[in-house]
Amino acid sequence: MLKVEKLSVFYGDIQVLHDISLFVGKGELVTLVGANSAGKSTLINAISGVVKSKSGHMEFCEETLESMPPHRRVEIGLVQIPEGRMLFPFMTVQENLELGAFTKKARREKESALEKIHQLFPVLRDRKDQLAGSLSGGEQQMCAIARGLMARPAMMMLDEPTLGLAPILVKETFAIISQLRRERISILLVEQNVRNSLQISDRGYVLEVGRIVLEGASGELLHHDQLRKAYMGI
Repeated sequence: MLKVEKLSVFYGDIQVLHDISLFVGKGELVTLVGANSAGKSTLINAISGVVKSKSGHMEFCEETLESMPPHRRVEIGLVQIPEGRMLFPFMTVQENLELGAFTKKARREKESALEKIHQLFPVLRDRKDQLAGSLSGGEQQMCAIARGLMARPAMMMLDEPTLGLAPILVKETFAIISQLRRERISILLVEQNVRNSLQISDRGYVLEVGRIVLEGASGELLHHDQLRKAYMGI
């Protein structure tokens, strides 16, 4: 579904991504892990079109992405849930959700999408008239994911969805991501929580200083000595 080949990104004269190659198959949950400043968010932003790539090739559902504007990438089903949630704090939960349904297809299916989201996140139905900025951290993350679902994505890219959440909310967030996988939505999950993210995913990539240094089935990576020492303290 998503294919990235030899992608390089620069910020000015500084290269931050070096020949990155990865893929996400239909219905797969793939995890991208790495330390702070490894280049994870840059990679997600390049795929979504927020950051321009210097070289390399990207495809989504057999359509070339390099020259495609970000809004068009959303229209073909590629949706990013940004780090920090990035809700509109002085708008209601309902208004934030409706903003997610801006494509023609999503507008046509807005009511059915809302119904599905209220089944998945009952608390958002209860909070629909509440300002998004007044929600708890966990509820804000639910709202951000739900807003992305309103666009009717074929694939979602989640950037650090558990960042800043209490442990119990981290567990709830991973449960939500597992539910999305059961809905057959392809997912690229960017996370620092290595153990939990690999436990729910099919495959994983490890990014260090802008380079992929490990890749493979999640179960294999969980038992890889280098990964266990570097990221799990084992």
